[in-house]
Amino acid sequence: MTAAGRPLDGDTSGLAVTGGRATAGTTTAATTGTTTAVPLIHNPVLPGFHPDPSILRVGEDYYLATSTFEWYPGVRLHHSRDLVHWRALGGVLTERRLLDLRGAGDSCGVWAPDLSYVDGRFYLIFTDVASFESGYWDPRNYVVSAPDINGPWSDPAPLHGRGFDPSLFHDEDGTSWLLSMSADWRPGREPFAGIEAQRFDRDAMCVVGPVRTLFSGTEVGMTEGPRIYRRQGWYYLVTAEGGTSWEHQVTVARSRTLTGPYQPDPEGPLLTSRGRPDLELQKAGHGALVATPAGEWYLAHLVGRPYTPLGDCVLGRETAIQRVDWTPQGWPRVAGAVPAVEVPGPDLPPHPWPAEPEVDEFDAPRLGVHWSTLRRPAGEDWLSLSARPGYLRIHGGQSPVGRVAPSLVARRVTSPECALETVMEFRPANFRQLAGITAYYNTRNWHYAYVSLDDDGRRVLELLSRDGGHRIAHREARVDVTGVDRLGLRVEFDGPMVRFGYDTGGGWQGLPVELDATILSDEHAAQIVPGEPEAWGFTGAFVGLWVQDLGGDGAYADFDRARFTSRE
Repeated sequence: MTAAGRPLDGDTSGLAVTGGRATAGTTTAATTGTTTAVPLIHNPVLPGFHPDPSILRVGEDYYLATSTFEWYPGVRLHHSRDLVHWRALGGVLTERRLLDLRGAGDSCGVWAPDLSYVDGRFYLIFTDVASFESGYWDPRNYVVSAPDINGPWSDPAPLHGRGFDPSLFHDEDGTSWLLSMSADWRPGREPFAGIEAQRFDRDAMCVVGPVRTLFSGTEVGMTEGPRIYRRQGWYYLVTAEGGTSWEHQVTVARSRTLTGPYQPDPEGPLLTSRGRPDLELQKAGHGALVATPAGEWYLAHLVGRPYTPLGDCVLGRETAIQRVDWTPQGWPRVAGAVPAVEVPGPDLPPHPWPAEPEVDEFDAPRLGVHWSTLRRPAGEDWLSLSARPGYLRIHGGQSPVGRVAPSLVARRVTSPECALETVMEFRPANFRQLAGITAYYNTRNWHYAYVSLDDDGRRVLELLSRDGGHRIAHREARVDVTGVDRLGLRVEFDGPMVRFGYDTGGGWQGLPVELDATILSDEHAAQIVPGEPEAWGFTGAFVGLWVQDLGGDGAYADFDRARFTSRE
């Protein structure tokens, strides 16, 4: 057997992350005891909406997979050679053959993927959640595989729908096991009913044999996100507990046999921010381990950065990395069991990647890896980079609340201070045709500066918001842009504020409204129904290019380049 998808005795295969920033630091080298300059991992390594990390090492390459929910491409991938510098590879589930998100609700779709590798093949497990509310989930778990991280990926093989957060463990005896949480819908029961495992037949791509309950969790509850690792004769079960917000944590339990019983670490969680509102990194949980060839261990995990203590996390849930050491008793430890912003990197050769260009000229044959599309994959049926070379043509789709065929091309907000600028050419024929630039969270929470046609035939730039499902028209921001064939548009995040601007050819001017950026957060999107579990927002803020053709008359807009800048 070649490198398995989890570290085994004497085998340090493991996990990964991207976009990270490196700074020089001085620390003591673990292997020599000497003081040497080593790069520092600066957290979060994946800023912006990058939750539920799964990390994997294959040879000298580290890969990180994160959740994408209602956005294409499904399951975002990043690549590193040193755990410090990361580059985006794009996504795995790029077409409807692999994933169909038509009609997916807000924060439904792809939850918590798991990436593994065994016998020369990559395996990706993911959950497609159709709905969740009132104590119900409608999940279905799938597996795809490929000989290369860039594909081609096989057709999805359906697994079970008993719960979510699946993962694969490949044991040293050649067997593979599918793990997931077990969901219980019955009133009065614990919805998170423990961690279960079942044999996975890699040839048939299906589960076989009896279902075994491995772990019921600790008193913290809400046990999910299971992964198993093997080290020095122990099986280590890593889970997420406490929900995905302020009480989140990483729990470790171990057993001498794969099927248990598992005993939790007597010292408590491996990592948590619970009870520490002073920490910059909050919501620490949902972890995955990786080891370098030299045996240095790290934990990739989820974090959030609220703008105020325990406040709104506009950037969504992000990915960070912590160093892990092992006690003589065989338990993994993160320093202080809390997330640090700066962490000593591993003893690996530095491997930076070329910097991402600020400007996308839209001259490539396909969208760049930092762009995502909402609920439908990027395809010639609604967008084109060839119809007018050097431009992105977006054909209008459904309204801003449509969940089947919206036309939104967007990228993640990665810093409290960032901006997206574009130049748009658009000639609306009536008021049902709109195109512009947006700051977006979900169908119920967004800000949108758009061009449309007034009843008197004038072309107008207008500003509209939706806050918790309520539309707000900012009539004081209305601008006549009749005769302006090339219109510059800008959306800017400045901490808790969002501002829009425009350029008719004489320089940038701001629309006279400051908007609330915090409505574009997980916390604001959360809905609490008395007596029922909370329905959370699970994504993060985006900036993007949006076009509507509500009458289905064939309207489109052309965007000549897009410039994204970030001050972080």
